[in-house]
Amino acid sequence: MKFIEDIQSIFNRDPAARNTFEIITCYAGVQAMLFYRLAHRLWRLKFKWLARFISSLARWFTGIEIHPGAVIGRRFFIDHGMGVVIGETAKIGDDCTLYHGVTLGGTTWKKGQRHPTLGNNVVIGAGAKILGPITLGDHVRVGSNSVVVKSINESQTVAGVPSRVLKISDTKLNHFDSYAVGDDVDDPTVKAINSILTHLHNVDLQLHKVSKELNIKDQKDTSVNNLEIESK
Repeated sequence: MKFIEDIQSIFNRDPAARNTFEIITCYAGVQAMLFYRLAHRLWRLKFKWLARFISSLARWFTGIEIHPGAVIGRRFFIDHGMGVVIGETAKIGDDCTLYHGVTLGGTTWKKGQRHPTLGNNVVIGAGAKILGPITLGDHVRVGSNSVVVKSINESQTVAGVPSRVLKISDTKLNHFDSYAVGDDVDDPTVKAINSILTHLHNVDLQLHKVSKELNIKDQKDTSVNNLEIESK
């Protein structure tokens, strides 16, 4: 059963999770998915008004809005959850994680596919906006507060407004990156800033060295002058 898998997967992604009862009663993301699974089934059975009504109740109770027409895979996890919006034609693969404030939105009023498609094992950081009928490949990581409007190939990490690729990995990402932030992101902007900081640090060390040598010289000159005065 998908809902049971959703609960079990949380233990692997949230160290704060202690037991199943706590997850069901205290995790808004899990509660929203419980509403969604029911609403989605009703939507497929053509009970669309009832499905939308249940979806609206879920938004009122959890702060998470998932359209019942969206297609969501197995072991889906919404962490914290408040402010998450998932549009009608959005498609989400297996083992995906969304943090609070994430929007999977559309950019057109035309009918048809107008929301994003997420592959498997995608992590989207807090506040990120994924907009339009674009595709994020398997193992993609989206940094917090990013705005993504173009498709992203698999195993890439993107961040920024608009987003840009920070890292291209030749291997699949088997680990979980909290908030979609890795320790080895190859960002040219970050590299430039780090280079400037390193240069400033080296300049500071040189100034400290020169200042120290000048102080020593002043002390020696003072000592010589004192000796000359005493000799007189």
